[in-house]
Amino acid sequence: MTELSAYQDPSTIQRVLHGARTIAIVGLSSNELRASNFVGYYLKRHGYRVIPVNPRESTILGETSYPSLTDVPVPVDVVDVFRAPDALPGIAREAVAIGATALWCQFGVLNEEGNRIAAEAGLSVVVDRCLKIEHARYVGRMHWLGFNTQRITAVRGGLQ
Repeated sequence: MTELSAYQDPSTIQRVLHGARTIAIVGLSSNELRASNFVGYYLKRHGYRVIPVNPRESTILGETSYPSLTDVPVPVDVVDVFRAPDALPGIAREAVAIGATALWCQFGVLNEEGNRIAAEAGLSVVVDRCLKIEHARYVGRMHWLGFNTQRITAVRGGLQ
């Protein structure tokens, strides 16, 4: 198994986050209870252009969904992957073909061949990390006390 720390460098993660404007999410689901939907919603809310890549859907989060990365008609900065690990080599090849600058593999999407394909083509590769969590960590939405929801959530009702 590949040493994951090579694909979890904080400076690479920050560079990808700050340099990205368009993120294609492969495996984005229209089901609001799925992690991919929550991540896509969060990224849209924070100013990224999110492009769904899911052949089973026509629109997700109000955006046109494409069957594959090669069908996306605009340049993509980051390819965020919510698919089974065995699909990663093909996705990495498509990410290279469309000229993406980074391949981001969510928690559990571990495939050495896919990582190697992207890295050898010059893409920044981040593995076994959540794009939403890393955005919150490095762009200021998470503080040492936890997520910054800007709400008080443990208010006591006074003396009883």
